[in-house]
Amino acid sequence: METTMERDSTHLPTWSSLALRGVASILFGVLAFAWPGITLVALTLLFGAYAFVDGVTALVVAVQRGAYPHRWLLVVDGLIGIGAGIFTLFWPGITLLALILVIGVRFALMGALQIAAAIQLRRDLDTPFLYGLAGLASVALGVLAFVTPGLTSLVLLMMLAAYSLAFGVMLLVLAFRMRRIAHRIPVHAPA
Repeated sequence: METTMERDSTHLPTWSSLALRGVASILFGVLAFAWPGITLVALTLLFGAYAFVDGVTALVVAVQRGAYPHRWLLVVDGLIGIGAGIFTLFWPGITLLALILVIGVRFALMGALQIAAAIQLRRDLDTPFLYGLAGLASVALGVLAFVTPGLTSLVLLMMLAAYSLAFGVMLLVLAFRMRRIAHRIPVHAPA
């Protein structure tokens, strides 16, 4: 019996694009944990590059979706990511408070858009809660950045690293579930 996703998967992100976003997010998290003494300028550049690449990837996925009516969510997510990336790359000397606010806005808006996308895709995906859960993590990080603006760069770095690892793992799980469905790879039930 075919699933809804198998019947009409032309408007869904490809498993490989989700896997690419997941790997980039995990790589960012690992690098951030590996260099805990990173300076504010290096953190700013690293976050700016990550936000820019994530935004470009979201726009590419939106373009691949053709006339899908809800692709505007990916377009907005992509534009916000690109904007946050450009802002941080052109002004690497911004203060910690400004960086926290930029990151807070980026993640709160990105999370809200991911939750909205999960709700819109609930009929098309077997597990839309994974994307919604990633959105909830994004919103939580964004709110935390506003509630505690006096965080040190080390604490901020650890928050971003943990978020990136969790978000990347969730995207990889979703990507491989989509790949299994797309390639009709059978899942063997435990004996």
